[in-house]
Amino acid sequence: MSQRRVAITGLGLVSPYGSDLADFFSRLSAGDSAVRYLLTDDQPRPLSIPFVSCPSFDPDAALGKPLASMMDRFAQLGMAAAFAAWDDCGLPRQAQDESRNDWGVAWGTALGGTLAYEKGYRELWQKGRERLSPLSVVLGMNNAANAHISIQLGLGGVSMSHTVACASSAIAIGEAFRRVRSGEATIMLTGGSDVPQAYGVARAWEALRVMAPGDADSSPSACRPFSADRRGLVLGEGGAALVLEDWEHAVARGTRIHGEIIGYGTSCDHSHLVRPEAEGQIRALQLTLADAGLNPADIDYINAHGTATTEGDPVEIAALKAVFGNHADRLAVSATKSMHGHSLGAAAAIEAIVTVLALREQTVPPTAHLEQIDPACVGVDHVTTARRGQPLRAALSNSFAFGGSNAVLAFRAVSQ
Repeated sequence: MSQRRVAITGLGLVSPYGSDLADFFSRLSAGDSAVRYLLTDDQPRPLSIPFVSCPSFDPDAALGKPLASMMDRFAQLGMAAAFAAWDDCGLPRQAQDESRNDWGVAWGTALGGTLAYEKGYRELWQKGRERLSPLSVVLGMNNAANAHISIQLGLGGVSMSHTVACASSAIAIGEAFRRVRSGEATIMLTGGSDVPQAYGVARAWEALRVMAPGDADSSPSACRPFSADRRGLVLGEGGAALVLEDWEHAVARGTRIHGEIIGYGTSCDHSHLVRPEAEGQIRALQLTLADAGLNPADIDYINAHGTATTEGDPVEIAALKAVFGNHADRLAVSATKSMHGHSLGAAAAIEAIVTVLALREQTVPPTAHLEQIDPACVGVDHVTTARRGQPLRAALSNSFAFGGSNAVLAFRAVSQ
């Protein structure tokens, strides 16, 4: 059976800047950081870290109080992003004349409902409660977001969640892409959401010593991928969604096509839980290019995983140089986590949207705060200020997770 083309017809996210998708991309292109200083009232010690929040997100307003009350915040962010992407693709939320029995959801989350579980522990251990809310299980389960999305949009096909650390939503998008390309699904709604603000989660990341320090003044520039003075990553919450659709189906209904997803490759370093390995990333990049039918010279932009960790950044650049060879020094690379932070299971979905918008708008967003490149990270064309009017044909989005799980997505621009 011949493979089908896969159109991207809907994009949606909950923006940390508090506005719409156009504003989000405009802010990124301007190098505007969404990182702020977070100081909580947690006991025994408050969290005091650079963090990316979505402070203007009101789940009751976005979803309605009855629906919002059935969800942990990670699912609320996911549902809001899914509604936005669905509305963007021009389909009604309730099925009308067309069956949706082969339309499905593939969602990514690294943490699931950890806030719900943490609340439960506080209720039991700190407040001495004997019982928890009967909603606790359905609030906390990792597949809550995709389950709610399927129910709310009447999607009768597969409904699944992927938990693969930082690569969760890249793998969700890739698996959704394969289902549409094979003809198994006409439409897949995919993406990811996470909220790493649970006290135990944030303190666990602190213990790894990979988080950038910062205060009220320095937090906006705390995340500096590829920089000689980088200090580590910045966590953030987020939710992002894409609608992937059979190309002919999209054309027949006359909807706008933002871009085309054309390749997906995965690998495992199989060497270490937290230390990345270039060889594994090289395999994922090569598999993606082969899957997309592209040569290295066909790629005009890479949205890097770029977390600003000491070990991670040089390994990613080494992998890019190995795969792209003589083309590497002309390969535009940027790490937008420098502005929207690392939202774990949502990060790859946010970056996939950024990559699609870069191709659509023919604009490469920068790596913010990159003033002095680490000598270990030279060899590619680091973008430090937005490049507009670029002739962008195809682009990759990298996601390289703890556990050695690597996933790369390939996208192509389309003429409107």
